[in-house]
Amino acid sequence: MKIVEQIKQPIAFEMELFEKKFKLSMSSKVALLNRITHYIVNRKGKQMRPMFVFLVAKMVSDGEISERTYRGASVIELIHTATLVHDDVVDDSNQRRGFFSVNALWKNKIAVLIGDYLLSKGLLLSIDNNDFDLLKIISIAVREMSEGELLQIEKARSLDITETVYYEIIRQKTATLIAACCSLGAASVMPNSVHIENMRKFGELIGMAFQIKDDLFDYGETQIGKPTGIDIKEQKMTLPLIYALNQATKKEKKWLINSVKNHNKNTKRVKEVIAYVKENGGLDYAVNKMKAFQNEALQILETYPESAYKNSLKLMVDYVIDRKK
Repeated sequence: MKIVEQIKQPIAFEMELFEKKFKLSMSSKVALLNRITHYIVNRKGKQMRPMFVFLVAKMVSDGEISERTYRGASVIELIHTATLVHDDVVDDSNQRRGFFSVNALWKNKIAVLIGDYLLSKGLLLSIDNNDFDLLKIISIAVREMSEGELLQIEKARSLDITETVYYEIIRQKTATLIAACCSLGAASVMPNSVHIENMRKFGELIGMAFQIKDDLFDYGETQIGKPTGIDIKEQKMTLPLIYALNQATKKEKKWLINSVKNHNKNTKRVKEVIAYVKENGGLDYAVNKMKAFQNEALQILETYPESAYKNSLKLMVDYVIDRKK
């Protein structure tokens, strides 16, 4: 059995029902909107976010969930989808998961409006049901994601990213959404409980490990659908590169920064940077940091009683580290 199917097993029924509810939450009276949202729904990914919501909710409440849990999962997915549609416009990207992106098929103007529509659908789903606590969790996540993206853009111009700033960027950009899924799962069944903060922290740690794993793919030989060196070409400062820069002599540092700033489209030079980072311990350092976040996340899980949901969350933590793409 595939690992994702194994993780999903204890919540298979909930996930099936969620898909139906999610499709309904997207519906509109405008035919064009329905056509585009239908296109989006049929090209969904692994659905890790709703899986986090349901697994956490069931783990902290001995297997109980409510309509609030389904709404929370729908809101997260609506708002996440909105950010992806907008991201593709920002990045001028024509593909998403191997398919044409919304902006590639329907142009930027429509893509931006679709993103706005999904965002408002998500907000209203919470407001109409008085789920203000869930809405607050999600709104904070959206604010942090925007700040993280802008902080990364600001720092990319000067390439002066320290390790501390890097962690802040990935916490906001990536980890905050997984943290929101986990705290939202807990809040949907156990409002005002300690589980909400516990699970937020758990999700944040997994998100940090997830992003470092993504950084490592940029240096890997495995085929993951994107060629190596993309981050360098886009002048993104990732953990392996930051570590290598910190260890470099003045002369090497100058060469590295010059390579990333002025020669990032030169394939030979990018390969040299990748080789330098590997030889100077950048990858080993990043792997160790990733595993430290993973272990901290697993320690939080150990405070909960044994259950199928807890086991699936453990598998999820391992999957984040071991995935091949």
